[in-house]
Amino acid sequence: MLYKFKSKVTGDLILLEPQGRHILALIGKASGAQGVIAPSEMLAAINALQAAVVQEELAREAAKAAVKKDDAIGSAPASVDVERSISLKQRVVPFIDMLRRAHAEDKEVVWGV
Repeated sequence: MLYKFKSKVTGDLILLEPQGRHILALIGKASGAQGVIAPSEMLAAINALQAAVVQEELAREAAKAAVKKDDAIGSAPASVDVERSISLKQRVVPFIDMLRRAHAEDKEVVWGV
């Protein structure tokens, strides 16, 4: 399944199901087949996404430090491939942009309709 987010003031944003569900969970929305993000909910959604990005970046830095420490002491390298994985920040920037633009025009963002 794909999530296709739409707004009257932006282009469509398409996310694969796992990423769409994750983003909706972060902003406190049910990940059903259809939904709406009202303009009144958008600032809180943007703040929640930005906070999640900060948390993930801290976790990624800790994972990188752990890999460096393991390499320095000669133990087996960790199986975490931090450098190659797509960060939450990369995934949510277009979504945050959509929310900001929709909020500025007082338009909702919908999916599945």
